[in-house]
Amino acid sequence: MLNKTNTKYSDDFKRGIVSLYKNGRTLRQIHAEYGVSLSAAARWVKAYSEVQIDEDTILTTQQIKQLQKEKLRLQEENDILKKALAIFTPNSKKE
Repeated sequence: MLNKTNTKYSDDFKRGIVSLYKNGRTLRQIHAEYGVSLSAAARWVKAYSEVQIDEDTILTTQQIKQLQKEKLRLQEENDILKKALAIFTPNSKKE
């Protein structure tokens, strides 16, 4: 017998739950019908809700978080490269 706390749900299932919520179902109704915990459903709504960036771009909050992490990583790499360039490039003074 599966323990509900260890149940893994597919991304499609999670998106379906979010769609139900956005179409007017309450978290309690979703919980009663699908057996998903209220906290899990709320997390999924937060993670899979879409944000329209411009006319052609729609991202989920999860994708935005991934982009923010990638931006931070690239900024750190850029800072490291700037420091390395300063160390390995001799001072160029016009004489």
